[in-house]
Amino acid sequence: MLAFPANNFGGQEPGSNSEIKEFCRSNQKVTVDLFAKLSVEGADQAPLYKYLTGHPNTDIAGKVEWNFQKYLVGRDGTVLAKFGTRTLPEDPKVITEVEKALAAPKK
Repeated sequence: MLAFPANNFGGQEPGSNSEIKEFCRSNQKVTVDLFAKLSVEGADQAPLYKYLTGHPNTDIAGKVEWNFQKYLVGRDGTVLAKFGTRTLPEDPKVITEVEKALAAPKK
């Protein structure tokens, strides 16, 4: 699991990368890899999010609605699923899709 902080939603991430990391580690108990802050929409949208929001699969494509939207990417880089912000990582739907991705044969 990888996390990409963004300040596009209500100014939730105004701090520096180190401030965001410290906040996530101490207050939110986040233990996943945290990358540098980027933009998920607008003129400065990061290439990763240009790809995700413009994905050919309409179940994956579309606007990032809010922080904590999740994407599942397979071992080969294929985007497999998108989960909304309110879907927790431990949600049975997420677990099922992750297990399915892990069980898929390596290409």
